[in-house]
Amino acid sequence: MNRRARSFIVALAALVAGTFLIVCVYRAGHGALDLAETNSQQNAFHAGAAEAGARAANESSSPKSEAAKPASEPAKPQSEAIKPEGEAAAPASEAPAPMPPAAPPAGPAPKVQYDLNQLPKPIKRMLEHIVVVAQSGDIDEMLPVLEENELPPILSTSAVSDPIAFWKKASADGQGRDVLAAMLNVFSSGFVKKGEGKSAMYVWPYFAELDLKTLTPSQEVELYRLLPPAQALAMKQSGKYTYYRAGLGGDGVWHYFMQ
Repeated sequence: MNRRARSFIVALAALVAGTFLIVCVYRAGHGALDLAETNSQQNAFHAGAAEAGARAANESSSPKSEAAKPASEPAKPQSEAIKPEGEAAAPASEAPAPMPPAAPPAGPAPKVQYDLNQLPKPIKRMLEHIVVVAQSGDIDEMLPVLEENELPPILSTSAVSDPIAFWKKASADGQGRDVLAAMLNVFSSGFVKKGEGKSAMYVWPYFAELDLKTLTPSQEVELYRLLPPAQALAMKQSGKYTYYRAGLGGDGVWHYFMQ
């Protein structure tokens, strides 16, 4: 073989060897990549399996009655509290039931008195002034009597700045004469004493401190003398006195005259 042919064969063998080497390296690189991809897939598989196992364990440990609600179901407001069985929720627009009239305090009935001579002198003096003006028929003359108090007596549940004008407006004739008649009737009835000492209060008529359902026959007659029959009967049935009442302190102060 000549020299040129030998050189050609050597070059060809080198070329083949280089090609074989490149192929081996290429396959080795792809093998490493395949191996890494396989390991990644296996890791993902194991992680998914672990997550699925944990989810299954949580579902099995939760009570079956606590099933998940549909996502579309709106949550109930906290104000809708669960009512006991048999108790229906009241409509929001329903007005509260009116309170019944307050009944006289429970316990033994107070002692009814009629003897005005047993009253303290300051009270007898104030009663005399009231009665004299009431019998006169001129309600304007009641102003000096009211001024004997440090403060005017309470005449209504709301504030009254001018007692004389208030009485005239409340009267049937606009002159206050029926109010004066009511004063005479109230102060001519029996009375009761509440409290002792400086806090003592004398109340007219005694019906204001009694349960009218417990009146004796003679007391019912007194009630009919004070009120029209229909009004007296309605109060007796309810048990509560709602007409004019008056209260004087042991020191003669006129505290109230109101319905």
